[in-house]
Amino acid sequence: VAKVYSQQEHGIDPSLIDSDAVSVIERLVSRGYESYIVGGAVRDLILGRVPKDFDVATAASPRVVHNMFGRRSMIIGRRFKIVHVVFGKKIIEVTTFRSLEDHADDNDNVFGTIEEDCRRRDYSINSLYYNPLDCTVIDFTGAMEDFRKKRLVSLIPLNKTFIEDPVRMVRGVKYSVTTGFSMSLALRRSIKKYAPLLQNVSTSRMTEEINKILSCGMSSPIFKALYDFGLLSYMLPCLAVYGRYPQLYESLQKLDTKVNETTDDARRKSLPKAIMYLSLVNPFIADNPDMTDVREVFQDTLRQTKVLLSPMTPPRFELESTSVMHMRMRGINVPKGSVKGKKRNGPGGQSGRSGQSGRSSRSSRSGQSKTV
Repeated sequence: VAKVYSQQEHGIDPSLIDSDAVSVIERLVSRGYESYIVGGAVRDLILGRVPKDFDVATAASPRVVHNMFGRRSMIIGRRFKIVHVVFGKKIIEVTTFRSLEDHADDNDNVFGTIEEDCRRRDYSINSLYYNPLDCTVIDFTGAMEDFRKKRLVSLIPLNKTFIEDPVRMVRGVKYSVTTGFSMSLALRRSIKKYAPLLQNVSTSRMTEEINKILSCGMSSPIFKALYDFGLLSYMLPCLAVYGRYPQLYESLQKLDTKVNETTDDARRKSLPKAIMYLSLVNPFIADNPDMTDVREVFQDTLRQTKVLLSPMTPPRFELESTSVMHMRMRGINVPKGSVKGKKRNGPGGQSGRSGQSGRSSRSSRSGQSKTV
């Protein structure tokens, strides 16, 4: 049985709710489909933060949602279909309530009720449903109590959750750092125990998770925690070699300062990914005094950048831009024609919603809940 909290009880400021997300819910509800803002957006709102993304969960099937919003929308994913409703450069991601029924490994398109859907989410702090039409929060899992006690609780048994989706370990560490919530000893031990499972995560999905960490404004303490838990060696094995070096965290702290100072209408804009990648690799790119040709120096810098970021799969343009910026910091100008990659616009490039390419790739591979 769910507990329903009023605005006075949960404290969410309605003015922080994205108007386009509200319009999506209004249209769905007007057609008779139960719909809510869910996941990381609700978590951030309760913490008094402005969410970067607003996601919607609904009783309507993906086909119904797509038909309802027409050309403004697109169905993505294979294992679990979701709908992207587009408003300019903004995307509202709409998912259908998922069932707890058994399903084939390659097909998670078994839809259910809101009561079942909440049990499919990773941590209790991501399991709340916010109704912007009456400003209430619905809590099936005791999440509000976990907020009050500032604790991170897995909704899925620890002997199952990380086997189902190893990325939940990375997210758990990130949530603990960004919220200041504590993890139980059992949860901490489970993360360390199942850390090697991260080797099974696709490179595109891991790239997406790392990009989110770099753009959140708290990358330095998060990377330190990932190193302490033994996760970094499976995420960025070459960079993890320098996990004990303070230069890594000092460089990331400078990035965090830039991210937190960059605002647009009270919302963070994403810095160019090349700047974020530079913060990771810049302290550890070695100069070769035997190289005198600038083009040769550029190629060597690019090679080291790729190795340090491996197995991430950023576009070549991002890697080359990172290398160019590193050389400029050394007072070396890269000749025209050395950069061969092309800047990509839209999903996955520097314009458009950050990380969308990874979201699409991930959605086609996994039916796990999406959290930010």
